Amino acid sequence: MSPIFDFFLEPYRNRETFLIVLEAIAFVFGIASVIYAKRENILVYPTGLVATVITVYIFFEDEFLGDMMMNFYYSVMSIYGWWNWSRKKEDKYVVPISRTNSKEKIIGFGMFIITMVVTYLVYRGYGTEITSSNYIDIFTSGVFFTAMWFMANKKLENWTLWIFADIITVPLYAYRGWGMLSLQYLIFTILAIQGYIAWKKSINNNPQTA
Repeated sequence: MSPIFDFFLEPYRNRETFLIVLEAIAFVFGIASVIYAKRENILVYPTGLVATVITVYIFFEDEFLGDMMMNFYYSVMSIYGWWNWSRKKEDKYVVPISRTNSKEKIIGFGMFIITMVVTYLVYRGYGTEITSSNYIDIFTSGVFFTAMWFMANKKLENWTLWIFADIITVPLYAYRGWGMLSLQYLIFTILAIQGYIAWKKSINNNPQTA
């Protein structure tokens, strides 16, 4: 077997079958969710909910509390985003794709800082030894938290944050032995780049939303 296959399969040899199946399901629905997000399709949220709820359980089992918290937040924010994207007034959607303004950037930065602090305190509260990978997890949690809020409000900058944090997460998850999730985030990175291009084109075609 090639080293690449060994890299992805070795961590699963002693893993419980039901956890492998759950990770595979989360993988499929997670990819589908980002594809729908790129297309500005409301199905981003129901597919995303399936992926995040399953992932919350997986990370709880593996005691990665920062990742678990983020996916729990994704689940809650998916419900908000689902509602927000669905809102209509006079048969027109209320929330168009747009750029963040100065106030929204400040709010996003505040979310980033608060999320890192809360994630750190949760690790401490559970008595978990915080390693270098956990500190990276704490940092990416702040980025992902803000990205999800921007996406729920259809802000172009959500894609920039996804790309940045996804690139960091690919090797992090590979290091932890989550081959499927590492591959998933590599695909997420590619899709996020495509999503940024598609949403930016939409803004350029509708200057009033920029």
